[in-house]
Amino acid sequence: MTSLAHVQRVRKLYKTILKLHRGLPEEVQSLGNNYVRDEFRRHKNCNDAEANIFMNEWTDYAISLAKQLGLRGPISAKPIGKNLNKEDLDKLSDEQIYQLYELMNAATGSHDKLKK
Repeated sequence: MTSLAHVQRVRKLYKTILKLHRGLPEEVQSLGNNYVRDEFRRHKNCNDAEANIFMNEWTDYAISLAKQLGLRGPISAKPIGKNLNKEDLDKLSDEQIYQLYELMNAATGSHDKLKK
């Protein structure tokens, strides 16, 4: 695969995810968009093996989110999100688990409750 073709695929996936996020509740949109921007930036110079895994995982996310949002957006959508099973959690690094925890706190506002 040529470098230009790969860059175009990454850019198209990135834009697709941001468009899908428009169907999310407003309070989750900016959190999701910031996370996506950060992850795509972090993986900008990764090796080919990591790039393949990255693209597969984010493509699966985009497909899953599109299915959850439904054709007519949030009105006809299924509940958003899915639970991680033990096998998925075991695959995560300590840093990824911490990021997931921080994301959960930001989404639920529970970090505010702990500080009070």
